[in-house]
Amino acid sequence: MSLIEIKDLTKLYKSGRSTIHAVDGINLTVNKGDFLAIIGPSGSGKSTLLQLLGCLDKQTSGEFKIDDKEVGKLNDRKLADLRQKKIGFIFQNFNLIPTLTARQNVEAAIGKRSRDDKAKTLEALKRVGLEERANHLPTLLSGGEQQRVAIARALINGPEIILADEPTGNLDSQTGKMIFDLLHELSKSENTTVIVVTHDLSIAGQTDKTYHLKDGRIK
Repeated sequence: MSLIEIKDLTKLYKSGRSTIHAVDGINLTVNKGDFLAIIGPSGSGKSTLLQLLGCLDKQTSGEFKIDDKEVGKLNDRKLADLRQKKIGFIFQNFNLIPTLTARQNVEAAIGKRSRDDKAKTLEALKRVGLEERANHLPTLLSGGEQQRVAIARALINGPEIILADEPTGNLDSQTGKMIFDLLHELSKSENTTVIVVTHDLSIAGQTDKTYHLKDGRIK
């Protein structure tokens, strides 16, 4: 069953008198539980496409549906609600709050608060193998551990979609493979759709599907 449907998706930006086609007529169908990579060099349109997929920006034209809902027609409140319930984000630079412990960083992302938040957070950290590091500040964690905290944070609201922006970019190759394998395992065990956006060509062939992006178009 398709979770994401994109038809002729286009995003234009004005730069003086010029028009930049950051995303140029992309067609894409993503099914629930897919683990896929979108690979492209700097300036290929990866960041813009990720912002569109994450409902952080709206397309200039074309169709973008999540669960058969046209995202471009949603108002800001409904977009925020969609992001909170269905999408988890993982960033290259981890984006952890340095004054909060690993547990607190994950807990801060919970949408609807309850008395079970602590247990829910510890369970998320357990799923990424970091339960024993729950009370450590980010500065006391390795890069790989910080990224695993970021993955737990992305999972905390039970999203159907995880968008990972260069998730191994700041890690050594061995740690990067561990993080990549963890995302793959979570995709299969949780039936979560994972979309990895990266410039790393070595990832090609390690996902269910791989798409190459150049000049805003999928090749």
